[in-house]
Amino acid sequence: MASLKEIKGRVSSIRNIRKITSAMRMVASAKLHRAQNAVDNMLPYEHRLRDMLSLLLYSEGDIVSPYTQPKGEIKRIAIVAFSSNSSLCGAFNVNILKKLNAKIREKYRKFDRHNILIFPVGRRIHDAVLREGYRPQGDFRTMAAKPNYTDAAALAQRLMELYCTDQVDRIVLVYNHFKNIAIQTPTIEIYLPFSPQVSELKKGAGKWNTPPDFILEPSRDELVASLFPKVLELKIFATLLDSAAAEHAARTIAMQLATENAEKLLDELTLLYNKSRQQAITNELLDIISGTAR
Repeated sequence: MASLKEIKGRVSSIRNIRKITSAMRMVASAKLHRAQNAVDNMLPYEHRLRDMLSLLLYSEGDIVSPYTQPKGEIKRIAIVAFSSNSSLCGAFNVNILKKLNAKIREKYRKFDRHNILIFPVGRRIHDAVLREGYRPQGDFRTMAAKPNYTDAAALAQRLMELYCTDQVDRIVLVYNHFKNIAIQTPTIEIYLPFSPQVSELKKGAGKWNTPPDFILEPSRDELVASLFPKVLELKIFATLLDSAAAEHAARTIAMQLATENAEKLLDELTLLYNKSRQQAITNELLDIISGTAR
């Protein structure tokens, strides 16, 4: 059995750790509130703009666009994976790496490594990609630390250029989707080729039940050409905000669990300390009584 001094030292150490995890939980909770507000403000706008583009694409017959045309045989892909820069957020980063590796094994295991271009957004996935033997296609760690539209738009422009110049045949996003504070879902989405997503569109068909009657100024082709870059840039930015909110939610839960575990351990150690102290007092009394008897 540990001595009273050792138990007392462990109690003091765990109390200090509990203070740290409790403070980290409050900080993560405050950051989550800001990130959630940013996501809630951005996603409706991004979804509405995407719906507008989808309506224009199929309102009067298909429009041929380099962003919507699928390549024939997929020989080279680009994957944008989003993680955090720091740890202490549970399985947040591990889930992204597992999802990335599972996707590569499932669809692209026969590809050479130079035909899999990985854009790691975040230090954790950047380091993991290096360990897996891939060459990151840039340093995007600052973007994960401080999400901003300028950096997201620059990344989107680079991805669009790769696709339109036939340097890659498909672009995929891998990130944790923020569902609520308790659920962050690892998600894979096809970024390019662009796929219209609106509720009125028939499943498996590319036409409308009732074609909408639009009066457009300028022409539909000009509007589509103008909307495509904006929609694709907003998608990267919205995904970045979504991943940031999921990270703060995961850290909030992880620190809450750590604080609760510390409290449970403190209760157990306090009980053990009291029992040991009582046993020590009993032993001393027995020694005194035995000495008196002799």
